[in-house]
Amino acid sequence: MAKNNILTQNDIRHVDYKDIDLLKQFMNPHGRIVGKKRTGLTSKQQRSVEAAVKKARFLGLLPYVQK
Repeated sequence: MAKNNILTQNDIRHVDYKDIDLLKQFMNPHGRIVGKKRTGLTSKQQRSVEAAVKKARFLGLLPYVQK
């Protein structure tokens, strides 16, 4: 059963750390990054999403933990 890949469906080649709405789709309600088995991303896409989320957290655009 193949998962829907949000990035390839919307033809997104580069994940930007400033695109908060896109990055929130890859996080669970507690603020953790969801794994690639649940998101359906490739390994390369998952690494770019993780790097973008971590950079956005560092700059204060995303929270580290949600209450």
